[in-house]
Amino acid sequence: MADNEDTPMANNDADVLQKVVAVRDNRKENDSSPPPPATPPPGEEDTQELIVVNENTELLDLNHGRIGKIENLEQLKNLERLYLRWNFIKKIEGLDTLTKLVELELYDNQIVVIENLDNLVNLEILDLSFNRIKEVTGLNNLLKLRKLYLSSNKITEINNVNHFPKLETLELGDNRIREIKNLEGLKTLKELYLGKNKITKIQNLEDLSSLEILVLQSNRLTKLENLEHLTSLEHLYISENGLTAIENLQNQVKLQTLDLAVNRITAIDNIRHMSDLEELWLNDNQISEWSSVEYLQENKKLATIYLERNPIASDPAYRRKIKLTLPSLQQIDATLCR
Repeated sequence: MADNEDTPMANNDADVLQKVVAVRDNRKENDSSPPPPATPPPGEEDTQELIVVNENTELLDLNHGRIGKIENLEQLKNLERLYLRWNFIKKIEGLDTLTKLVELELYDNQIVVIENLDNLVNLEILDLSFNRIKEVTGLNNLLKLRKLYLSSNKITEINNVNHFPKLETLELGDNRIREIKNLEGLKTLKELYLGKNKITKIQNLEDLSSLEILVLQSNRLTKLENLEHLTSLEHLYISENGLTAIENLQNQVKLQTLDLAVNRITAIDNIRHMSDLEELWLNDNQISEWSSVEYLQENKKLATIYLERNPIASDPAYRRKIKLTLPSLQQIDATLCR
């Protein structure tokens, strides 16, 4: 998900001591962050003190450093990127003087409250995924924020995120959210990740006119609806829900990827107008008629289709029939066409 400018290089400066490990992984595009390694909670004697040598450094990578407290950073007036993944930090603190900070990663720590970030007015990327946060607060001054990652926390409501004038990515997957709301005004938002929550209805997306990626997999949805304003949408992921029909996608003419796997869909319909569609994932549904495959003949750019574990997949000539019907295909299920 991160673009090149957001991906840090390995820290080759001798500017940190005490078990500095540069192991920041790149996020996979269109995917949620990977689960953190299983690490037993440390005792006080197991944590490391944060010590910095080079005061002029612009990038400080302290991933997996067994750090228990953010401290001793006051002299880093030029610091722009700070990575503290996989540590034992319980409180956001000690950052007030880092006013040039552009990116802050606190992925997989033990943070409960978002606080003490008011002075970081230049922050563009904030990653607080895999913590213990219950509420989105303390972000009012971060008006330059472009990417906010809060996946795998304990958040129950979408709040306090619609005041960011430049926000492009909002990751709230794997939380306890039941309702899509409070997204008004996010005209610049391009990516919204709400997978693995408890959402029952698609709604309140009217202002997201720039949205290109919408992820709603593993929720409790039963109907495709209220997407008519998302005319810029290119990738839609709604697998593992309770959908029974493909509907209400008339305005999604730019879709390139449509993921409807693991639902209860019985027929392929209402996607013929998607002239740019390249990927269609419909495995683990209830499609039983070959007329659904024939329906896709007008989707000339379709390169990949997943239909395994549907009733039609029990046909001994399953792959051959699909390929004859849709000669543009390059991949059927997990196997490339020859």
